[in-house]
Amino acid sequence: MGKRVGVLMGGWGEEREISLKTGEAVVAALETLGHTVTRVFAGPGLDRALRAADIEVAFLALHGRMGEDGRVQGLLELLEIPYTGSGVLASALAMDKPMAKKLFQLHNLATPRGYRVAREDAERALELHGDSGFPCVVKPAKGGSSVGLSVVHDAGALVPAVAQACRFGGEALVERFVQGQEVTVGILGDSVLGSCEVSFPREGFDYDAKYKGGAQYFLPPRLSDTRRVNVETLALAAYRALGCRGYGRVDLLCSDTENDVVLEVNTLPGFTPTSLLPKIAARAGLDFPALVQGVLDRATRDESHVAEAAPVVAPSAPVPLRAAR
Repeated sequence: MGKRVGVLMGGWGEEREISLKTGEAVVAALETLGHTVTRVFAGPGLDRALRAADIEVAFLALHGRMGEDGRVQGLLELLEIPYTGSGVLASALAMDKPMAKKLFQLHNLATPRGYRVAREDAERALELHGDSGFPCVVKPAKGGSSVGLSVVHDAGALVPAVAQACRFGGEALVERFVQGQEVTVGILGDSVLGSCEVSFPREGFDYDAKYKGGAQYFLPPRLSDTRRVNVETLALAAYRALGCRGYGRVDLLCSDTENDVVLEVNTLPGFTPTSLLPKIAARAGLDFPALVQGVLDRATRDESHVAEAAPVVAPSAPVPLRAAR
């Protein structure tokens, strides 16, 4: 049976253009599957637009801040509309890259050493950097699509790179540069779909490399079978560590020294013609409409109800109190 689906696209931030492309691709797929689709353009007044849309479920085609960070998810929770992707907390944690790194470390998952720099501290970036060394990677602490990312090779370029990254959300993440193969792992539900190696002609898989060509893709990655399985296992552990659900994509680096590290978890990965998750799904036997349907089938809301009855527990014998001396 077809559903009344609202595809949320657009948004407030620097990834609006990519979101619109994702949204239109999802709309086309949902219509071929027999669903009744309404385009819901995210921006000021989104709550009113959702109330007027008369939808059963929301398919989130949003990317980046104010779409992927738990805020729209929270609004949908209040409106009692099921939605695709991770819940409020997992979305917020995944978007906050420094906080996600702390959780990876708490779960003993390898991740590059890094630190957060606020906009007001950008001029002190060299002082904060200390003996961390170069090269290093600088990117917005909360963002996606590699917007604002740069690889810094010397002290003179650090402050400008931090200031540039802070333009997108007010904070930057500076982390150790790891030389190696970039691999991304696709997840649907709680299972790995497969993985893809991304090779690009310059350092850093930045916005231009992602969306304007120049990158090469290897499915499966150019790794031994044993190492590929280990990388996919690490990715699923990172996804679970943040409490993600529905689907996602985990980016990792497989270093030249045989060490694999988690970079980040994408809770709303792209669905454009050049996006990585659809490529991984296709190799796993899921065409684009089947992938979209698989994501839609897993739409839900955070568990928020109160149990009707608490379990009955037999009272234990009271413990006698000792008189104060």
